[in-house]
Amino acid sequence: MPIRNSTAFTEFILLGLTDCPGLQPLLFVLFLIIYLGTLLGNLGLMVLIRMDSRLHTPMYFFLTNLAFVDLCYASNATPQMLANFLSDKKTISFVGCFTQCYVFIALLLTEFYMLAAMAYDRYVAICNPLHYNVRMSRRVCIGLATFPYVYGFSDGLFQTILTFRLAFCRSNVINHFYCADPPLIRLSCSDTSIKEYAMLVSAGFNLSSSLAIIVVSYAFILAAILRIKSAEGQRKAFSTCGSHMMAVTLFYGTLFCMYVRPPTDKTVEESKIIAVFYTFVSPVLNPLIYSLRNKDVKQALLKILTRNRVTVASVFKLSQKTSF
Repeated sequence: MPIRNSTAFTEFILLGLTDCPGLQPLLFVLFLIIYLGTLLGNLGLMVLIRMDSRLHTPMYFFLTNLAFVDLCYASNATPQMLANFLSDKKTISFVGCFTQCYVFIALLLTEFYMLAAMAYDRYVAICNPLHYNVRMSRRVCIGLATFPYVYGFSDGLFQTILTFRLAFCRSNVINHFYCADPPLIRLSCSDTSIKEYAMLVSAGFNLSSSLAIIVVSYAFILAAILRIKSAEGQRKAFSTCGSHMMAVTLFYGTLFCMYVRPPTDKTVEESKIIAVFYTFVSPVLNPLIYSLRNKDVKQALLKILTRNRVTVASVFKLSQKTSF
């Protein structure tokens, strides 16, 4: 439905992943399962770290924050998308679209620098183990974890305001499953050069700066590991970094071709496919990566399961005795 100016409408229409009616129920079930897995995995990881005192270390403090960001990240767009799969009216209000776009950009930037903070933590742990407790004190950890949120939500607000200051007069139909910058820019009939430039600068700077921190940290880590003479020592050092490197590769690998390019009809279509990976796949896989490859997490989970099994068995035996 064409619209004349930015004040002539109160809602947008989200086209979603596909316009094929036959696929909508199947996609609803698929993404519902993925979303439930994301909720269970990230909430479970956060609770597990909270319950086991052995996991109260800087590494798991940052992992808790990463799980929280992934949880919020997936919850930002998924409920609306699931509702649209089963609804003929696939609309979102102007305020809802602004909020969704803002939260999405803010959490994206937050995850950039949370992964960078985790890389720095591993660098200190492996390269300066004797000074680890001093350099990664509680105050330092809180500061390193707070900065990504403050910066992410500040820059995210700036980017979102630039987007929604544009005049949307071509259509209110967004060719995406959530309110994203590239398809919104395509709807504008005003000059988008400032917004596109700001988006490219922000994406380029944040991708390169956060990744530079990670690459430099791992360069020092690799050099330190290669100086370890025993193969067992090298294996243990690599194992502490393996999960984080897998998460970084998964997350950054799908982002370089997303925002560091001008929005066109072709790139908007491609961005929907790419967005599925970092909106749904990465948040659901991160808990599995950190739990299946992490000995401490597996031991903590086994300890809690064993404790609960013993408790249930004790209650069952007690109930049998009282019944007689």
